[in-house]
Amino acid sequence: MVVQHTLGNSISATGIGLHTGQRVGITLRPAPEGFGIQFSRVDLNPVVQISARPENVGDTRLSTVLEKDGVQISTVEHLMAALAGLGIDNVRVDVDGPEVPIMDGSASPFVFLIESAGIVAQNFPREFIRILKPVEVRDGDKWARLEPADTFNIEFSIDFQHPVLRQSGQTVTFNFGTNSFIRDVSRARTFGFVRDVEALRAQGLILGGGLENAIVLDDKGILNEDKLRYFNEFVKHKVLDAFGDLYLLGRPIIGAFRAHKSGHSLNNRLIRTLLETSNWERITRIENSVESDPISASAGAL
Repeated sequence: MVVQHTLGNSISATGIGLHTGQRVGITLRPAPEGFGIQFSRVDLNPVVQISARPENVGDTRLSTVLEKDGVQISTVEHLMAALAGLGIDNVRVDVDGPEVPIMDGSASPFVFLIESAGIVAQNFPREFIRILKPVEVRDGDKWARLEPADTFNIEFSIDFQHPVLRQSGQTVTFNFGTNSFIRDVSRARTFGFVRDVEALRAQGLILGGGLENAIVLDDKGILNEDKLRYFNEFVKHKVLDAFGDLYLLGRPIIGAFRAHKSGHSLNNRLIRTLLETSNWERITRIENSVESDPISASAGAL
């Protein structure tokens, strides 16, 4: 039987919010079987708790924002990706501000926190969402699709007319049953363009953004001294974002995710659309396959 997992201990960190620019603290705490992933705004009285669910997404401009009764917790996707990549089913996330800290712009710092806290198996079956029939959403030339497959895999493409991005890979295929999330995806950072900074900051966005937590490009190249962590880091970050967005389903997916130029909005529309159909089923084991977890197995494939 594939079982659920939580953390062995609580662990805390502080950082800057990408969009708010505020310093914020975060604490990850163990949670019981079947609890799921729940975020709490502990700076408020009373504390506001928001479950990581598709229907609780209130905004998708440049991040995934959870919202309840007007209270927001934004930029949850990188932490969600780390939780998904390491197979964490149950966790309490305390945040003392309106945004999860951006850290270095990737999921790697959250992977470090989770591994430092320890991962504990729980005596409770892990559930999966198995895709039975294709589901697709579109927005102009952008699209995202879930379709049946034996394990969770992603095929993602982007299309940026920029010299650096044209030279890097703009398409990636990734199988989370055989590839390593930690090694191959978790370190991919968010990215942005100098030409967009002024307009975004006028909207109250990326107030905490900089070279220490994003890949920044001008019209000719990369401004960061450390350059790229992967030759195709841009599209891999899109995979990382999608992995975190899809984990708002609360269970790993057994199926294929295909997307072109998708972002947080389309990712969320896709899983909401999926839940409105009968094109999926909930299972507690993978039939006609090895009895192992195709998601968390990839975390340790270093």
